[in-house]
Amino acid sequence: MKIEVKNSIKPVNYIDSIKLLEKRVHDVFSGRKNELLWILEHNTVYTGGTSSNHKDLIDHNIQIVKTKRGGRYTVHSPGQKIVYFVLNLNKRKKDIRFLINNIENCIIDILQHYGIKSYPDKKNIGIWVGEKNNSSKIAAIGIRVTKWIAYHGFALNVSNDLSKYKGIVPCGINDKTITSLKEMGITNYTNINKIIEKSFLNTFL
Repeated sequence: MKIEVKNSIKPVNYIDSIKLLEKRVHDVFSGRKNELLWILEHNTVYTGGTSSNHKDLIDHNIQIVKTKRGGRYTVHSPGQKIVYFVLNLNKRKKDIRFLINNIENCIIDILQHYGIKSYPDKKNIGIWVGEKNNSSKIAAIGIRVTKWIAYHGFALNVSNDLSKYKGIVPCGINDKTITSLKEMGITNYTNINKIIEKSFLNTFL
């Protein structure tokens, strides 16, 4: 099993990245290319997944890009690490819950490098920090599976502008807050791409 690792330094256009991912899905399914891990950032873009609900829009002037991933509304912006992947479940375990558990464990492992204790929430997808009765979301997960090829991925808040979430109900959860590594007092995350890559490959290779 080989996973190609791609790091993009400059922000990547959201729609362009999805086109590349969808092409890679076909190439992986047909055996023309290896699986993919792609770490990048986006300029500010609001996206709506397959479960998005118009009532979760607070600012109705926001332009939403519709996407085929699972989940509701979210925002991507500079300082947030986007971790896209294309994984062939035909050659792995055909179990979506198992895949999500692995993604959750990967994110938890990344955060442990910064001394942050985090956990999944059975009721609210994503990774959370703080007390369970007063938790904050630090990473969002959104995947799509077609022909048992899983793609899209997760977004980890590092130093992004959290005020950009004010125009939406993030992921449809209105009684929780959003946080980031910076918000939690972490000031040195220059090597985070290496940490993400190592945790991901340890999880999926």
